[in-house]
Amino acid sequence: MASVYIPVQNSEEEVRVVLDQLPRDASDILDILKAEQAPLDLWLIIAREYFKQGKIEQFRQILEEGSSSDIDEYYADVKYERIAILNALGAYYSYLGKTETKHKEKEDYFILATQYYNKASRINMDEPTTWVGKGQLLLAKGEIEHAFQAFTFGLEISSDNVPALLGLASVEFNRGRFSESLQLYKRVLQVYPGCPAAVRLGIGLCRHKLGQLDKARQAFDRVLQLDPDNVEALVALGIMDLQANDSLGMRKGMERMQQAFEIYPYCASALNYLANHFFFTGQHFLVEQLTETALAVSTHGPTKSHSFYNLARSYHSKGDYEKAGMYYMAAIKETNNKPQEFVFPYFGLGQVQLKLGELKGSVSNFEKVLEVYPDNCETLKALGHLYTQLGKTDKALEYMRKATKLDPRDAQAFVGLGELLISSDAGAALDAFKMARTLMKKGGQEVPIEVLNDIGALHFEKEEFESALDNFKEALGDGIWISFLDEKEKLEETGVSVQGYKDTGIFHRLIENGHSVDVPWNKVTTLFNMARLLEQLHKTETATFLYRLILFKYPGYIDAYLRLAASAKAQNNLPLAIELVNEALKVDDKNPNALSLLGELELKNDDWVKAKETLRAANDATDGKDSYAILSLGNWNYFAAMRNEKRNPKLEATHLEKAKELYTKVLTQHSSNMYAANGSGIILAEKGQFDIAKDIFTQVQEAASGSLFLQMPDVWVNLAHVYFAQGNFALAVKMYQNCLRKFFYNTDSQILLYLSRTHYEAEHWQECKKTLLRAIHLTPSNYTFRFDLGAVMQKSSSSTLQKKKRTADEVRSTVTEAENAVRVFTQLSAASDLHVHGFDSKKIQTHVQYCTHLLEGAKVHREAAEREELQNRQRLEVARQAALAEEARRKAEEHRKYQLEKRKQEDELRRLKQEEEKVQRIKEQWKSNTHKRKDRAGDDDGEGRPSERKRKKGGKRRKKDKSSRARHYEDDDEEAATMDDHNEVEDEEANTDYNREEENQEAEEPVDDDDAHDLLAAAGLEDPDAADDDGVPASVARRRRALSSSDEEGELMEESHPNSSPQKENSPGRQEESNVEEEDANLNDEE
Repeated sequence: MASVYIPVQNSEEEVRVVLDQLPRDASDILDILKAEQAPLDLWLIIAREYFKQGKIEQFRQILEEGSSSDIDEYYADVKYERIAILNALGAYYSYLGKTETKHKEKEDYFILATQYYNKASRINMDEPTTWVGKGQLLLAKGEIEHAFQAFTFGLEISSDNVPALLGLASVEFNRGRFSESLQLYKRVLQVYPGCPAAVRLGIGLCRHKLGQLDKARQAFDRVLQLDPDNVEALVALGIMDLQANDSLGMRKGMERMQQAFEIYPYCASALNYLANHFFFTGQHFLVEQLTETALAVSTHGPTKSHSFYNLARSYHSKGDYEKAGMYYMAAIKETNNKPQEFVFPYFGLGQVQLKLGELKGSVSNFEKVLEVYPDNCETLKALGHLYTQLGKTDKALEYMRKATKLDPRDAQAFVGLGELLISSDAGAALDAFKMARTLMKKGGQEVPIEVLNDIGALHFEKEEFESALDNFKEALGDGIWISFLDEKEKLEETGVSVQGYKDTGIFHRLIENGHSVDVPWNKVTTLFNMARLLEQLHKTETATFLYRLILFKYPGYIDAYLRLAASAKAQNNLPLAIELVNEALKVDDKNPNALSLLGELELKNDDWVKAKETLRAANDATDGKDSYAILSLGNWNYFAAMRNEKRNPKLEATHLEKAKELYTKVLTQHSSNMYAANGSGIILAEKGQFDIAKDIFTQVQEAASGSLFLQMPDVWVNLAHVYFAQGNFALAVKMYQNCLRKFFYNTDSQILLYLSRTHYEAEHWQECKKTLLRAIHLTPSNYTFRFDLGAVMQKSSSSTLQKKKRTADEVRSTVTEAENAVRVFTQLSAASDLHVHGFDSKKIQTHVQYCTHLLEGAKVHREAAEREELQNRQRLEVARQAALAEEARRKAEEHRKYQLEKRKQEDELRRLKQEEEKVQRIKEQWKSNTHKRKDRAGDDDGEGRPSERKRKKGGKRRKKDKSSRARHYEDDDEEAATMDDHNEVEDEEANTDYNREEENQEAEEPVDDDDAHDLLAAAGLEDPDAADDDGVPASVARRRRALSSSDEEGELMEESHPNSSPQKENSPGRQEESNVEEEDANLNDEE
């Protein structure tokens, strides 16, 4: 049994104090210690023993007495023990401040601890334990840098001070410098190898943070070897096993946590991990017990945050969102609002706030999650939905698109993106839904009915009806509707109609025949959409059957009643439509859609008072927030202002102003509401502000044209009305025609009436007449169109007769128009129900009389016009005959000239051909004579001298003739000119009298010979005897040449003398031969 002995003053006796039996009242021990002036180390031993026994008050009482001023004065020379007492008190108050949750008390404890440490420093500044204590205090306060300096000062005083080294290692760990922290822990082991096993926990934690998991595990295993009951090591190893994410590791990890819990049931980390395990097993009562225990024993902020998070999750899963949110906020508070410390509570709190409708707070928390994990798809999707609800569509789209890019295989992200894009980009929304469907099918998941319904609805809005029907069928699956869609069941046999909507016998008969008429609740919307599609495909009976099937299974489905009412309204069965709407109101008497439709039906039924009350009730049912109800009231006021009967200008202005006010209210709530903008434009147009109204209508038209979900033919009609009012009839006609073609397939009689009125004002009578005839063809029972047709024909006839100049055809057409007008008005006057259509019989008779009078006048004008036309026709016939005669003469003259030109060309071609033939013949003769001459020359050479003399004589003659050749060429030129003139004269004679052609041709043959001679001269084949003909008249010369030519030809045939060759002497071949002969002659002379 441990004891301490207190020496008695001035005696050798000692007072024995058994440490296990310390008195409850510490005053007794203090009296002994002070009376005997016991050493201060005994004070510390007894105080520490009280602390170990949990007697904190006695511990504090002894130390505070030991640090009093009296003790300081008495033990002035004892420094170490006094410093130890002060440091013990500082450490005690540091611990209290660290564990205190209240801010004020925490600060007070830290102040007391600081005072004791400062007092110890004043005794001795170089005491390392004081610096270690200060470092621990600063570390508890979170002043990491100051703590680092304190521990550093302690190590400077004592480099191997283990507490200082451990404190500095802790500081480095908190600063995230794990390598430096690891080196310090290693140094502790070097300095003090026998240190407690817990020191190696620091090494294991540093290794774990550095990613050295195997070495970390070795460090924790070493701790357990040294201390098998070390709870922290067991928890650390358990966490590492759990992080392995395999069944073996998780089982082993939980076993370690359970072992730690058995050793020390108050280990907060073990309790938290056990609570996390039981949360996933659904044992929420264990979760709550474990986390509450952990909160009771833990003072560490992150650990408590984990405990609060587990507790919050438990309540969250049970649907207790209030408590869950409270504990999530407590978890956040323990981390000092630092998401990077522990981010999961922010995500949970965001979910809870979303459930509670606190959208802005939820957004704030999810944004903080994104600060830590910017690529977390779940958070991005949550923010996308939140911003959608807050009306920030652009930001929602940004987050959803980012989520789909980060995880292209996340089908839910594409579903969310599609839902966002439906109102802004239907095409992109459809692509997103299709991608989601593809991903689900690839993943083996069943595609939700909602996704298929959305795809079908988007195809329906894009008027891709076949694709829409396929998707609706896929969403609905098998059912009675398939039999009717595939026409296996005949609707005629079942007797489906709107009138028999209360008859349920049809469905009982189907059940008796073995058909199932069940409609699951999650397929009702899709079935309704399919019925709407069938309406659009003009399969009204099938759609009616589906609406009645929905009402048979779900009598409270109001939209089915309203669609049946709309069908009855389309059949102009207003009483049945009103009855169906009243059935819907029995289910919900404040349904704004039903009330609005009822007000519209009452307005169409001319029940203005009831309509106003009903529309006001629709508006009140939504607290003035339903745009459709407000628009309906605005429309009522406008129609009230435009009523034909009892039109009061003052009342009209009041109604118009009220309508404008209601339209403006809608635009204030929803600035993009095109119906309200259209209504505002109408009011401005009624007030004569056409330019402003036109701008509004144009903007609405552009906006409506860019939307797949909205068709607004009214704005096209209104814009055309404005053009009409401004007198711009061409644009008005174009706008009416475009509206008819785009929205009504040219079958709307009312717009045809507007169009005919525009043609009438533009005085396009025939176009107006054609338009009215089309309208009468569409609605033959509408007498208004017939009256208008008669009025147009009357006006057309009158305007034609008032013309100053008119043709007989126009007058005849006028007579026909007047006859038709009389016929139309006569038929109208004979009708028995004129008053029903708003006609006055007297007015009709007036038109008949006027048209009859017009017809009589038109007949007179027709006779006069026909006489004038006959005279004009005769004059035109005479002029036509004269023109024909002149045309015949002109053509004959052109033909004659053409024939003359043709003959001239033929003669010229014939002449050229003859000349070519003659030249060719002469060339052939020349070639033949040349060969003969050469043969004869060879014979003469053989005989001797006679041939030489002949060659001499011929050579002399050629020299003699050279002087006369130049003159001969000049004469030939003059003769050629003369011949050209002669030929022109002959051509004129030939043109004048073609019968003399044969005679002249004989006379022209010498001319041809002369031309041939010229050609010979040009070719170097001129006859040398031609020089003898100089000075002879041209005709004589031609005859001589002809004769000489024939004589020469005869001589050439008889004898082959070289001097008689027809080749010209100045030709290249002849010149060369002459030179040779001259050389031979010279040689003979020399000899």
